[in-house]
Amino acid sequence: MKPIIIIGAGLAGYTVAREFRKLDKTSPLIMITEDSGGYYSKPMLSNAFAHGKQAEQLITHSATQMAEQLAITLMPHTRVNGIDTAAKTVDTSSGKYEFEKLVLAVGAQAIHLGLKGDAANQVLSVNHIADYAVFRARINSPKNATPVRVAILGAGLIGCEFADDLTGAGHAVTLIDPSNRPLAALTAPALSAGLQAALLARGVRFHFGTVAETVTHAATDLCVTLADGTTVEADVVLSAVGLRPDLRLAHAAQLKTGRGIVIDTSGQTSAADIYALGDCAEYTSLADGSTRTLPYIMPIMTAGRAIARTLSGERTEIDLKPSPVLIKTPSFPLALIPPAPHIVATGRWLDETTETGRSISRFYDANDVLEGFGVSPHDNAIRQELLAGLGQKASQ
Repeated sequence: MKPIIIIGAGLAGYTVAREFRKLDKTSPLIMITEDSGGYYSKPMLSNAFAHGKQAEQLITHSATQMAEQLAITLMPHTRVNGIDTAAKTVDTSSGKYEFEKLVLAVGAQAIHLGLKGDAANQVLSVNHIADYAVFRARINSPKNATPVRVAILGAGLIGCEFADDLTGAGHAVTLIDPSNRPLAALTAPALSAGLQAALLARGVRFHFGTVAETVTHAATDLCVTLADGTTVEADVVLSAVGLRPDLRLAHAAQLKTGRGIVIDTSGQTSAADIYALGDCAEYTSLADGSTRTLPYIMPIMTAGRAIARTLSGERTEIDLKPSPVLIKTPSFPLALIPPAPHIVATGRWLDETTETGRSISRFYDANDVLEGFGVSPHDNAIRQELLAGLGQKASQ
């Protein structure tokens, strides 16, 4: 019997494997990954400093434990060179393997800014646990005094989470972003202002409306020169400007791609018996057939369960229901349903502060229908209440 092969050992790959094993205990499963194959929660990477976590402490199950637990053949430190969709083979650094079905869970790659300067190669990004280990080692370098000065390029979700985490660990953070507020692409101005005030209270400095252009070596540190002429001195520079779906294997295999690997409502790519999910995928909506990338936890879990059922012989649609994005900024914890980008210009935010001090912002489209929200602080009850209102008119 030819195996099912999963490429990628992150949350997406392991979710498919775990859900498939609930349905099928015996069919052969092979997981191929370039890293060690240990299981960890990727969202923990941006809030581990304040908890004093080393990289190895974030791994909750080793590759050996995962292989035994899920009865899979795990191939760590193995590079996939290409996929032959017709012959149904995967060419790897360890040889060529046939598959019955294939799952691409290859994630995303950090966006690189093309910075200039003799220290541009010193700019770090954190997308995997190995990146976190390098970043933590740089922060803890003996040459750096305490607090370490960290310049973060990007005041989006990841940049703000790292800023809150690093200041919580006693470091000095400067956030740099071309927008005029943090989380500008995700939430209401009122909630951005609340987050900015909370981060300012922790000592974070901001440079908005500009971008980094060069990073150069100074006497004992780094100098970041911004487009507006301002300079920021730092011991460490972290790029948190976002991720792009990893399309290298998909392009080589001539799979249909857009922003991500385009999949139908069951998770299948443009090639028969090849599926994709997670940060690399572009999901097709059951409601209207539109496609979008969804680099969040709940879509991964939902897609993983559906694809596992399909792999076991029961074609299952991926039913992507709205689920709040939880921003891990303890100084101003947020839960968000961002409105779709194409309706932002024609809609409006309505802000409310409750008697208990909770900030709620609701986004209504041009037809006065609730299409997004943000709330801080949040709990399950208020999240469910706001979710229940989605799709309803303001007057209802």
